[in-house]
Amino acid sequence: MRQSNLYIVLYAAMLTIVCGGLLAFASESLKEKQQENIALEQKQNILSTVMTLGENDNAAELYNKRVKAFVVDFKGNVVEGKKTTDIVVEAEYKKPAQERLLPVYEFRSEADPNKIEYVVLPIHGFGLWDKIWGYVSLQSDFNTIQGTVFQHKGETPGLGARISSADIQDRYKGKKVFEGEALASVEMMKGEGNDYSSEQHKVDGMSGATLTAKGVNNMLKDYLACYENYIKKTKQP
Repeated sequence: MRQSNLYIVLYAAMLTIVCGGLLAFASESLKEKQQENIALEQKQNILSTVMTLGENDNAAELYNKRVKAFVVDFKGNVVEGKKTTDIVVEAEYKKPAQERLLPVYEFRSEADPNKIEYVVLPIHGFGLWDKIWGYVSLQSDFNTIQGTVFQHKGETPGLGARISSADIQDRYKGKKVFEGEALASVEMMKGEGNDYSSEQHKVDGMSGATLTAKGVNNMLKDYLACYENYIKKTKQP
């Protein structure tokens, strides 16, 4: 019986070591491909705030052709020697706003590469249960929202998790982030089913998800304030 138990223990240990080694090998082998997929998904998210991608569109090629990516500081100055791929927005979010490094993605005209058609800005915050993040794009006036992408880690299904749906994100299209020269942002209101089409800085809310909506509001206002100096330096008079 003792030999039998010892055999089982040794067999289980060997099986664990072999399987663990195979999993580690597979993970390391696929690491580069995983990073490529993450980078491609990011490019798709950035582009989706300014246009509708078709099945045949090559997101990586379009991004490389039309997007100028760089990093700015809170004062709106370009940070030399830093690439957007060096910046982890979640890590920057934990810093005081004035110390954050901020990725910028300018979508340029195909006919005139010096002309900015849209600018896409990453945003990050906290919802009801966990982190929320995404992108907001502004038209060439640096005031009108062209599109948004919101994502979440653990908001309630059917309630706060709806921020990742097109229905919620489309409500922000055409809204304004400035009132004159003052930053006003866009606020998701409490309750749902109300008409805010005539309101430049308000969108309809989500039933049963007031705290998630507050998280989105804080996220937008916080990051638009971080990018305010860049916006004012870049927009045409």
